Amino acid sequence: MSNPIYFPAWERPHWQPNDEEIILHFYVFGDFKPIRVPSEPYGSDGLPEGMEVNSYHNHVLRDWEGYPLKGALGDLFKSDSPEAFEAATKAPQVLVVRGRFKDSRDTGYLRDTFGVLAGLLDIGGVAIVDPQILSMFSADEWRQRYLIKDGAPLRNHMLILRDQEEEPGRIWIHTRGLRKFGRPDISLHNVPVEQGDHAGALCQRLAELQALGAHFVDGQTLEVDGLFGGLTAELGGGYDDPHFNNTCVEFYWPGSEEA
Repeated sequence: MSNPIYFPAWERPHWQPNDEEIILHFYVFGDFKPIRVPSEPYGSDGLPEGMEVNSYHNHVLRDWEGYPLKGALGDLFKSDSPEAFEAATKAPQVLVVRGRFKDSRDTGYLRDTFGVLAGLLDIGGVAIVDPQILSMFSADEWRQRYLIKDGAPLRNHMLILRDQEEEPGRIWIHTRGLRKFGRPDISLHNVPVEQGDHAGALCQRLAELQALGAHFVDGQTLEVDGLFGGLTAELGGGYDDPHFNNTCVEFYWPGSEEA
């Protein structure tokens, strides 16, 4: 067993009652011992209400259209995490851990779920796939990312991407993974390349504010240091949007045609 570290459950200071929904989804590959998952050492009493675990034989799940180790997603994992990919491919079992529930004023649900994931790694898990952030981790990589005293940084729970826009010299910065907090992802369009670092830091800050419970409403204007005219929020996206698999809050950098 790895050295247990408690997962904290932090309060969300900007949270207010709402109709948002939290969605968690993970795949754990391994050869699991038939014993109770040791989640207690990580501060977890087990999966929260609304979460479920389904066990499959790996060779059977491979025929499923959504199997995460094939297609474009599988190619990405094989390239980015070859050792974890190989271990997952050889593992005889796959546990699908997923669920959805009402938005919460604290992250106890995340503590309890991650405690179970950590416990699964202690009884035979070799790799975890987090499809919401397009990431695969070996057991050691997952522990290093999330088993951190006083809790992993919020940044570790999300993915921030940078893509080229159609207009030369402009980039698109956007997140994935904020469904874990019941919030839309952040999208910053038409950012000048030379302001990419500034926009990336802003994108992270807006995402972290949402993780702490903040909401943006359609048409809301944000004042940003060093950015004349600020940014205006536009709500969009949806669970079938391939860029996010989530709703999103879109902003257009001042000076772009859409602004």
